[in-house]
Amino acid sequence: MKKTLLVFGCLLFGVSLIRAQQKALTLDDYERWNRIVSTEISDDGAWMTYGLQPNGGDDTLYIQHLDDSDRHYRVPFAGNPEFAENSEWVAYLVSPNEKEAEKLRKSKKPVFNTAVLRRLSDGETWSFERANSMAFTRDSRHFAVHLKKTADDKSKHDGSDLILVDLESGTSQNIGNVSDFVFNERGSHLAYVVDAAEMVGNGVYLLDLNSGTIKMLDGGRAQYANLTWNDQDRLRPEWASSGNALAVLKGTKADTLEHRENVLLTFTGLGSGNVTKKMLDPAEATGFPDNMVISENGDLHWTTDDAMVLFGIREQEETVELDKDTVANVDVFHYADETINSVQRIRARRNRNFTYLSGFRLSDGSFRQLANETLREIADSRHPRYWVGRNEKPYVSDVNWGVSPADLYRVDLVSGEATPFEKLVKRPLGSSPDGRYYLYQKDEELHVYDLKDQRKTTISKSAPVSFVNAEHPYPHEHPPYGLAGWTKDGKGVIVNHRYDLWYLSLDGGTATNITRGMGDDQEIRFRYANLNWEQPYIDTSKPILLSAYGEWTKKSGYYSLTMGKAPQALHYVDKSVGRLNKAREADRVIFTQETFEDYPDYYVSTTALDEMRKITDANPQQAEYAWGRRILIDYTNSKGDRLQGTLALPPNYEEGKRYPMVVYFYEKMSQRHHNYEMPRYDDRPHASTYTSNGYLFFMPDNVYETGRPGTSSLDCITSAVQEVIDQGYADPDHIGLQGHSWGGYQSSFIVTQTDMFACVVTGAPPTDIESFYNNIYGNSGTNHTGIMEIGQVRMGRDVTPWSHREVYQRENPMYHAPKISTPFMILHGTNDGAVDWTQGLEFYNAARRLGKEVIFLSYPNEGHHLRREANQKDFQIRMKQYFDHYLMDTPAPEWMIKGIPHLEKKYEKAGQ
Repeated sequence: MKKTLLVFGCLLFGVSLIRAQQKALTLDDYERWNRIVSTEISDDGAWMTYGLQPNGGDDTLYIQHLDDSDRHYRVPFAGNPEFAENSEWVAYLVSPNEKEAEKLRKSKKPVFNTAVLRRLSDGETWSFERANSMAFTRDSRHFAVHLKKTADDKSKHDGSDLILVDLESGTSQNIGNVSDFVFNERGSHLAYVVDAAEMVGNGVYLLDLNSGTIKMLDGGRAQYANLTWNDQDRLRPEWASSGNALAVLKGTKADTLEHRENVLLTFTGLGSGNVTKKMLDPAEATGFPDNMVISENGDLHWTTDDAMVLFGIREQEETVELDKDTVANVDVFHYADETINSVQRIRARRNRNFTYLSGFRLSDGSFRQLANETLREIADSRHPRYWVGRNEKPYVSDVNWGVSPADLYRVDLVSGEATPFEKLVKRPLGSSPDGRYYLYQKDEELHVYDLKDQRKTTISKSAPVSFVNAEHPYPHEHPPYGLAGWTKDGKGVIVNHRYDLWYLSLDGGTATNITRGMGDDQEIRFRYANLNWEQPYIDTSKPILLSAYGEWTKKSGYYSLTMGKAPQALHYVDKSVGRLNKAREADRVIFTQETFEDYPDYYVSTTALDEMRKITDANPQQAEYAWGRRILIDYTNSKGDRLQGTLALPPNYEEGKRYPMVVYFYEKMSQRHHNYEMPRYDDRPHASTYTSNGYLFFMPDNVYETGRPGTSSLDCITSAVQEVIDQGYADPDHIGLQGHSWGGYQSSFIVTQTDMFACVVTGAPPTDIESFYNNIYGNSGTNHTGIMEIGQVRMGRDVTPWSHREVYQRENPMYHAPKISTPFMILHGTNDGAVDWTQGLEFYNAARRLGKEVIFLSYPNEGHHLRREANQKDFQIRMKQYFDHYLMDTPAPEWMIKGIPHLEKKYEKAGQ
């Protein structure tokens, strides 16, 4: 017994010694941290790829055998890995390192990638410089690399070399002047388009990959585009018997016209020796609109019965040459505009390239225009005849936010007829995998429309619960909890409730809680986890995999559900467990697990999630640093709402000792309890850095009352902080607050209302919500009306600064600026496309005029978040110095005391 105690004591001493030797994390250490990118698993489950991407550095790709840790390949500066389906090959792109790439860009030279093909059995590689794209055939017999032109090739044609590799024989061939290529899914044929100098040899070609013969399907002095097989985007069982038809556009462009005059060509019977070619020529097609063209801006689609090819048409325009020096540059904002001019400018390219969906029926050569100015949007579907169209025009409004209301139509691809079947739908849930049924929410019920039989059924009426998410945080029509999937037998859907899953029959007669209430009882959120996108249905005859998340425990993982039984836990732990990535042909998955202390490294296991092994170790250097741990804090606001926060404690936390604390918040934050705090260059405070340096770091939840965004936040945040104080963790005299964007508004409001905090840092903040209401998002051009009334700000529909002035003043940081008694600092980028920079400037000017202790860090040419690494580092340093001074009582640096005169700005001096 004494020997056991001695050993245990030695172990404790060893752990304490290690902790004592651990370093505090600083910004200089950030470059040692890696994030994992480029993860793939081979179809046989034997190999995986992952890249290590260091902060501010270049990627390194690893190709790792999952059963032999010593079998791996390490490739610097590589990414975009892709396995062949037979798992014998892997391909990836190697790029110049970032310094070399930047040097080339500054010299206005092209930056080329090299495609590398590697045989996994022995590691032998083949390299292809100037790679533009690459692809394996599905049968893994061939590999193609499309090259870019050489740097000195100034020719105007688009064609360049295509290298085709026979992976069985090792031979390769070079096909010149290729502008587009695509394999059929079976891997029997390669179709490609030639675009050569002077259009000599231009055409569509078909290469038989079995015999090696090449056949020109069509040729001429024209340009060919949008080459499309009839098996593209089809599920695996379907493409096995397809891949025998092609569609392509062929056109010429006149100098006097803006758009190419195309014809549509189709080729059927490919590979059979009996190829049939058909053409849709707009000049000859009955019903083709005058002055319209078939546009290469619209994708080509084959219907699933191969009866039609769908494409886009647009209006032809004459080329107009104008001298900008003689034409006024004016944007006209008109009250009758459907969308304001700034939106039109942002969407100009999209609208300029917009095309109206139309169809060509091969059997009779008929043309149908399906979309029009009213019915612009028709959703892609796997039904061969009936699709769903949306008319949003009656409901276009500045106040729409987060929804796009529309009337729904059944569109007959054969006749072109559009029949309305539902008005004013805000919450669509989409089509069944076969396209026959369409699911949507209206009037707080779930409805299914049968496009074939034109029948509407309310499928949620037999359920004893509502599937509307009553906890949706915004004051407009609440959405449903969501769709899990359609059952394989074609008789029902599985939908989400708050925690449980329900089966609803398509005839509306049956509603069954298939998780048997376990979710509600234990407050575990169950959701369907699909491991194979090529299986769009849920097979209820087999065990169903469910992801699981504990609402209040923050546990996560996976359960197995057999219909008629309660879910059974496979792996449910006090961690954040990531999405499972399954090998297509093997019972093997890779996935991440993380906590505040553990980076989300990858593990391998079976789908039963037993005998899992850790594969990656991205950040072993973390062991050298003091880190900390997290606990959950439960609290209520003044209205009794149950809330949580996640509190990170410093390493070697001493119970009963009070610590300085940084509070970082937005809306709900406690779900991040198990998120690893990766040190990275950005504009946010990182819990790992602050705890490592002796701080508490607290992220509390926030809920809101409509019309009271600021006062609700004040209530929740102060209630949360008071709870941490009352539990004996935080030093009440040394607490700082930080929020960015929406959190920036809240922190700006809070600084006007309380002296609870020793200092506040607010980033990209809306500070005057009266002026903000009538401003715009620079990124989208939309005005702020929607977000203010029914979106994130939640003032309430039709609650405007002129109708409810007192409400806006009550919730407006600017209005309360005279009450500020706390030092605060503002961060803003001058090119912020979400919250205009003048919002930060206005708050600074008001506070300065009032004699408040305010510092404004303005970063020229930065957006809503800092993107330039030097600026990110600068702000991280200044924010930490700011908190250290007010919360740790360290001396203030000179810039905090005196500022930085413009003539002393280092960036300006560097440019002299």
